[in-house]
Amino acid sequence: MKPVIGVTASMEIDQSVYTVNNRNIKAILRAGGMPVILPYYLEEEDVQQIASQIDGLYATGGYDIDPTLFGEEPHPDLGTIIPARDHSEIKLMKKLLEWKKPILGVCRGSQTLNIAAGGDMYQDIYAQTDQALLQHTQKAPMEHMSHYVYVEKDSLLYRITGKEKFKINSYHHQANRDVSGEFRISGKASDGVVEAVESKELPFVLGLQWHPEATAAVNDQPSLKIYEAFIDACTTK
Repeated sequence: MKPVIGVTASMEIDQSVYTVNNRNIKAILRAGGMPVILPYYLEEEDVQQIASQIDGLYATGGYDIDPTLFGEEPHPDLGTIIPARDHSEIKLMKKLLEWKKPILGVCRGSQTLNIAAGGDMYQDIYAQTDQALLQHTQKAPMEHMSHYVYVEKDSLLYRITGKEKFKINSYHHQANRDVSGEFRISGKASDGVVEAVESKELPFVLGLQWHPEATAAVNDQPSLKIYEAFIDACTTK
């Protein structure tokens, strides 16, 4: 049996349409998983039921995140938020962390993962940091890999990819700041922006700031290995 992977969805601001980029679905299918797109669950019993029925959670990218969830008020450069998505996703992540089930978060999924475990984030890296930054919202097709990630050699991300440095794409203006004590930073950009976080204890809980679903579509090997390792963890948990 293929593992059932819950895939988080975005929603337009009028909350009339759920959306998931098809690259995400294709990446899960190609790696051998059975993707199931999840609506927003706000009741505890619903969260518990769906958490019990999926083998792993794949948290996709999307709009910005409500800063009140980590004790801040909105910065002027905060973008669109969908509060129902934030609450549903974080509730579900907390349950999967409790039950030690695999989680892969990409872009905003990496940020919600950190917040679910008690960390926080920059509402806008350009406005809230003093150092010179790379272009983290690239002006290039999504499959183009625009800068490098530098990987800690003793990390899950290194064990998956076998690389201390590889190219990634970049489509974000928010990023993790203070990382939860349950997690470690396993990858950074050359400017110090956090690009990867992972659990210190659980077998597969990984958050990536970039979009590997787009680079997997053009056969980028680190990206393909990430999805394969995630599906393997969901199969053998």
